[in-house]
Amino acid sequence: MNISVTLTQNPKARPDESKLGFGKYYTDHMFMMNYDIGQGWHDARIVPYGPIALEPSAMCIHYAQETFEGLKAYRHEDGSISLFRPMENARRLNASDDRLCIPYIPEEDIIQAIRELVRVDQDWVPRQPETSLYIRPFVFATQPNVGVHPSESYLFVIILSPVGAYYAEGLAPVKIYVEDKYTRASRGGTGATKAAANYAQSLKAQQEAHEKGYSQVLWLDSVEQKYVEEVGAMNIFFKIDGEVITPALTGSILPGITRKSTVELLKHWGIPVSERRLSVQEIVDAAHSGKLEEVFGTGTAAVVSPVGELCYNGEKFTVSNNQIGELTQKIYDELTGIQWGKRPDPFGWVMPL
Repeated sequence: MNISVTLTQNPKARPDESKLGFGKYYTDHMFMMNYDIGQGWHDARIVPYGPIALEPSAMCIHYAQETFEGLKAYRHEDGSISLFRPMENARRLNASDDRLCIPYIPEEDIIQAIRELVRVDQDWVPRQPETSLYIRPFVFATQPNVGVHPSESYLFVIILSPVGAYYAEGLAPVKIYVEDKYTRASRGGTGATKAAANYAQSLKAQQEAHEKGYSQVLWLDSVEQKYVEEVGAMNIFFKIDGEVITPALTGSILPGITRKSTVELLKHWGIPVSERRLSVQEIVDAAHSGKLEEVFGTGTAAVVSPVGELCYNGEKFTVSNNQIGELTQKIYDELTGIQWGKRPDPFGWVMPL
C-alpha cells in the first residue's frame, strides 16, 4: 500500500507528560483512506490532524455504521518504540466490520498504516513511566443517503493520543456496580464487536452507577440477567477458591486482547483458569463463604484494574480487603513489563516499530 505523507506546518506544543490523563490530547497527524464501491480502498494518506467534513445525511450519523479499535505504542528505556499484539486488533477490526457490513481491509494494510503514522508522530510517544501512545483506528459510513442499507462509501481513519493512566487514581481498586435493570448485548447482536452503538447504549447505566459512587458497571446476560458478562470498558476475571474464571465468549462479550493475553499468561504459569458461564449468584455465594479471593478487569486502556468492591441487589461485597490482590498485581507487572520492554517476551507479542 502506498501512503502519501503531508506534514503539518503548524506543529502543536507537547503536553506535560505528568498530566496527560486519557484521551485529552492528539498528535499532529492522522491517517485516512477512502472506500468507494467499484473502486475499493484507495487514497491512503497521512495528513495534519484536523476536522473531517461530512454531509449531514452521512449514513454513519443516522444508522451508526461505525467500528473502532484501541491499542498502544510503548517507548522502551532505550528509546525504541513497540506495539503490543497489533495483528489481533487488525483481525478484530475486520470481524467487527464484517458484522456491520463494512468492507474488509487487508490486515497487513492496517498494520502498515498504524506503523507509518506512529513513525511520523514518534516524538509524541511519551517517556514518563506508565505513559503510552493510544492508537484509535476507526471506520465509518460516509454515503450521503437517508436509507437503511449498507453504505457505498467509507472512511478509515487512525488518530493518536499520548495518555497516562486510564483511571486517575492509578492501579487502585475500583468499585463495580452489578447492573440488573439495563442490558448491554444479546447473542446474535453486536456485543462481540467494537461498534460505537454498543457504547452509546451503555451510557445510561454507567451514569446511574457513577451517581451511586461506582466507577464501572458489570453487565449481566440479557436473557436471564443471571450470568456475568463484562464491565463497561473491560473484560472481567474472578479468582474463586484458587481458580481464575472469566465469562466465556458466547457472542455477546467483546473478545478482549488483554483478556486473551491474561488467559494465555495464566496457562503459561500453570494457574487454573477457565472460560465458562459464571452466575452472579455463584459470585455472591463465594463472597459469603470467603472464597472470592480477587476480582480484576482487563483492557487496553487500563491494562489491569483491580476491583475492591462489588454491589449487587443492594448488597456490597468487599474484595481482597479493598487492596490489590497478589495475582492481580503479578499479571499487571508481567503484562506492562512486556509492553514497556522491561521483561522478556516469550510469546512474541511485541512488534518493534
